[in-house]
Amino acid sequence: MLRVADHFERSDTGRQRSSNEDRAFARPPLFVVADGMGGARAGEVASGIVVEVFEEGLPDQGSDEERLSERIAEANRRIHELAQADVDRAGMGTTVTAASVDASAIAVAHVGDSRAYRLRSDELERLTEDHSLVAELVRRGKLTEEEAEDHPQRSVITRALGPEGVVEVETRTYPARANDVYLLCSDGLTSMIGEGRIGELLRATPGLADVGHALIEAANEAGGRDNITVVLFRLEEVGDGAAGAEQPTSVGRVAAPTEAAPVTAPVAPTEAEARAAPTEPGTQGPRRTAPLPPRPAADPEGKPRRRRRRIPGLRAALAILLVATVVLGGAWIASRGVYFVGTDDRGVVAMYRGLPYDGPGGFELYERVYTSGVPATALPARRRDGLLDHRLRSRDDAEDLVRKLELGQVE
Repeated sequence: MLRVADHFERSDTGRQRSSNEDRAFARPPLFVVADGMGGARAGEVASGIVVEVFEEGLPDQGSDEERLSERIAEANRRIHELAQADVDRAGMGTTVTAASVDASAIAVAHVGDSRAYRLRSDELERLTEDHSLVAELVRRGKLTEEEAEDHPQRSVITRALGPEGVVEVETRTYPARANDVYLLCSDGLTSMIGEGRIGELLRATPGLADVGHALIEAANEAGGRDNITVVLFRLEEVGDGAAGAEQPTSVGRVAAPTEAAPVTAPVAPTEAEARAAPTEPGTQGPRRTAPLPPRPAADPEGKPRRRRRRIPGLRAALAILLVATVVLGGAWIASRGVYFVGTDDRGVVAMYRGLPYDGPGGFELYERVYTSGVPATALPARRRDGLLDHRLRSRDDAEDLVRKLELGQVE
């Protein structure tokens, strides 16, 4: 049977931020990191709500993955409702990475680009995949890991708590072993130092507190451009006689941010919506941009017509219908050779074939042929309308524009 032998948590403002929007929670066997975002100090409110929800404990029913997901869904609901009610907090959100330890395994749930790692036998393994624009482009083979590290849109995340009423939580359970060391952290750490350096410090530094301080110091020495939050815990084996023993009774604490005001309770309604334009690097309001399934095509089949008695003017009506069919059919065939760039119903840049119009009865004269990983809000505000103006283009021209948008090559 396994239990948490030791743990450490700390959140640091960094060297280039005036406030800390990160929050951490450590109460064995439950550990959480949240990285908030949004104007008017809304980010720290969003991440604070995550901690408040987890302080209430996990539900009694369900697997550990289900219980973590339920708590995250509840935090998302509260953040979304507050953002909708308070114009000053419109678009606020937060990432979350949570881990729960049981007798033989660890369940991890996460949304966004805060990460979880495991050090086992001196081997460092990442347990989560970032929900970010550059990570999506890497998964699609459009960027290399090296290109992603310096990409101008590396701070744009594609999934977060708050912006939408329902959020997709990614969960997984990993078999655990004694002496495993787990690290939960915000991107203020991973954007400053690489995984190789993180592994070196975890292997070389004795004691979790020393490791935690060393990681934060290394991130600050590399520039400290963002808030840095680190949660560490180590597992140990306990004998059969302790099978009924609970996790250490230490209550743990919410990591106190350095040089940051404490999280305060939400106030009555007082950043423009995050989808409008980013502020400082790393604070752009998130928007889910995972590729969506194509919209179902309209059913071309109609019901068979019954035989009816001929009425006056029927031949004329049929002739008009035939001409209209020929004209519309010709327009449809001609539209197959043109393309345009716009956004889908979730605000993600997409490429379409056809004409940007709806025909009679709502029949669409276009079809989506490609969905990028770029939210429209990630484009420069002054260029957004010009780039997504539905201007008809050749296929090569449309593909070239979308490719440049994905690589951040359009200023």
